[in-house]
Amino acid sequence: MDLRLPDKSGVEVIRAVRRTAPQARFIVLTTYEGDEDIHQALEAGAMGYLIKGMPHEVLMEALRKVYAGRKFLPLPVTRALASRMPDGELSTREREVLSLLVAGKSNREIADELSIKEATVKSHVSVILMRLNVVDRTQAVIAALRRGLAHL
Repeated sequence: MDLRLPDKSGVEVIRAVRRTAPQARFIVLTTYEGDEDIHQALEAGAMGYLIKGMPHEVLMEALRKVYAGRKFLPLPVTRALASRMPDGELSTREREVLSLLVAGKSNREIADELSIKEATVKSHVSVILMRLNVVDRTQAVIAALRRGLAHL
């Protein structure tokens, strides 16, 4: 399963299939290496996660292990997942604000789009900066893109 599909994300498809066929087994094969992408895919029910361009032997090993009912995460994926900060979890609203930051929106524009006060946006931005362990909006956008919290 790729994570980027024309109509839905691969994570949404995994969740939908697993609701009707819980025995279904998925290996994600994608270009997304961010810890949040990996976390979301595994939470949805993926049993393997591979980055495109890995040697074909790794794909074969993943297929064998997942077919046998075991998980498969190669070392680069395990490292990315291990770097995920446990207190870095963002609320739904914080994710919305972050996605609008990534889109280049100002606090005023974000407030208007979400029908909240600008002071509330500033509060959300402060929490986002703290949870992502960055000092400004630009670093937050870069961290979000690297970790897979947002995509262009």
